[in-house]
Amino acid sequence: MTDGGAGAAGPIGSGPGLRITWVQPEDLLGHELRQAAEDGRDAAGIARRWRAAGGAPAPARAGASPGPADPALRALAGRLLDELALLPCPSAADEPTDLDAITALCPQLSGPAEELPPEMPPDPPDPPELADLTDRLEAAWLGRAAGCLLGKPVEKLPLAGIREIARSTGNWPLASWFTGKGLDPAVAARYPWNRRSRATSLAENIDGMPEDDDLDHPLLGLLLLERHGPGFGTADVARLWLDELPAGRTFTAERVAYRNLLDGIEPPATARHRNPFREWIGARIRADVHGWTRPGDPAGAAAQVWRDATLSHTANGVYDAMFVAAALAAAGGGSDVHGALRAGLAVIPPGSRLAAAVRCGIAAAHDEPTGGAAGFAAVVDRLHDAYGHHHWVHAVPNAALLAAALTHADGDFTGSICRAVSGGWDTDSNGATAGSLAGLLAGSPAALPAHWTAPLRNRLATAVGGQAGIGFDTLARRTAALAVRHRVPRHSRGPARPRSPRHAHRPKAPAP
Repeated sequence: MTDGGAGAAGPIGSGPGLRITWVQPEDLLGHELRQAAEDGRDAAGIARRWRAAGGAPAPARAGASPGPADPALRALAGRLLDELALLPCPSAADEPTDLDAITALCPQLSGPAEELPPEMPPDPPDPPELADLTDRLEAAWLGRAAGCLLGKPVEKLPLAGIREIARSTGNWPLASWFTGKGLDPAVAARYPWNRRSRATSLAENIDGMPEDDDLDHPLLGLLLLERHGPGFGTADVARLWLDELPAGRTFTAERVAYRNLLDGIEPPATARHRNPFREWIGARIRADVHGWTRPGDPAGAAAQVWRDATLSHTANGVYDAMFVAAALAAAGGGSDVHGALRAGLAVIPPGSRLAAAVRCGIAAAHDEPTGGAAGFAAVVDRLHDAYGHHHWVHAVPNAALLAAALTHADGDFTGSICRAVSGGWDTDSNGATAGSLAGLLAGSPAALPAHWTAPLRNRLATAVGGQAGIGFDTLARRTAALAVRHRVPRHSRGPARPRSPRHAHRPKAPAP
C-alpha cells in the first residue's frame, strides 16, 4: 500500500503548491461519507449540505484531489467531519474496537497464553529448534517481500488493466513477475505502471527489495519488540513511529494518526479523529511480526497486534490485523493454510463485515470447480461483484481476496501470491500477506522457488532509520530470537498439524 506523499498542485500565490495526500479536509470528508454508508450511519443530510456547497466526492484512486478547495469549503469539510463523528453507528455492537468487547464476542480470545514471568528467563531452545524456526521465518520474510514486489507495479490499476497487461505479455494466468517487454504500447498507454514502482519492480529491473511500507512496518514491529518486549503499549508504537518513521512514508490511516500525534492527540483518539481510513488495510501490514513471534498462540498474537493496530485503526481495520496475526501464529504452530484461516476467523467478531468477507472469500474459492489458476478469475469476479463498491484500500474487500487466494492455492507459494495479486485492489499488500503465510508454511528459503527469491539479493531497502540494506537472513535471526524469548511453551500448544498435500481435498468452507 504505497502512494506518493505529495503531488504538485496548481499555482498558489506566486509559486507552485505542495499537495499532501491523505490529509486534505475536503478529501477526508468524501471518504468519511463513504465510511458512514458502510457502517450504517445516516449521513444523507450531511452529504446534501456538502454537495450543495460545491463539495466533490472523494478521489477514486489518488491520495488527493488535483487542487485545494476554497478556504470556506475546506472549513466546512472540517465541521462536517466532526458532525459525522457524532452520528450513532448501528453496527457498533457487532463491531466493537474495545478488546474486552471483542473478547466477549470471541471465546477463543478469553484464554490468555501461558508465558514465563518476566523475572524468569526461559530455557534456551535446542539448537535444532532454533535453526528450524529461523529457516521458517526467513522464508516468511522472503515470501512477504516477493509477494509485495510482485504487486507493486500494478498497484492502483483496475482489475481489467492487470489482466490486460498480463495477457499482453504472455503472463496470464499470472505466474511470474510483471514485465514491460512485449507489452502492447496501446495497453501500456491505457494502463500505465505505478509511477513509483516501475523503475524497481519489473522483471527486467529488480535488484533487491525496494523500499515499501509493507516491509517498513514489519521492520518497525521488530524494533518495537526488541525495545519493549511483548508487553509494549500503544504509546510505545507511537513513540517508535515518531523516532524512526518519516512522516512522508506513511499513508492513509497511518498518516492521519501521525498528524494527530503531532497535533497533540493521544491514542486511541489518534485512530478516530478525522480519520476516515480507520477501517482500511494499514493495520494488517503491521501484523506479521506479532504472528511470527507467537507460534502456536493465535489468541496471544491477536491480542498483541490489537495494541499496535489501535494507534491508527478501529473495528474492521483492527480485525484485519488480528485475523492475519492469528493465522500466522497458527501456521507457525504447525497448522495448514485452512486451519490457519480458521484460527484467524476465531479471534474476530463473527458478526463483523470483515468476518463475513473472509467467509465469503473462502466459500468462493471452494465453489470454483477446477482449482486451477485460470479458474481463479471467476472467484475474483464474484468478489468484485460483492465488494467492488469499497475503496481499493479498504480492509473488507482485501480480506475476502486474501482468504480466497490462500484457500484456492491450498497454501502453495507461487499460487498464493499470484492469485492474490491478480485479484486487484491493494495488490502489493495482498501479495505481501499471502507470501508471508505461504512462505511460513513452505518452511525454509530453499522451499521457495529461486525465481522469486534470487532477485531480492538478500537486501531490503527501507525508510526505517539505521536498517537500510539489511538482509532477510539477519531479519529472520532477530525475529527468531524474539519468538524464542516470548514463545508459548510447547506443552500448551497441543500437537502440531501436518500440512495438507497441495492437491488434497479441501475441507468444507465455513458458512457465510
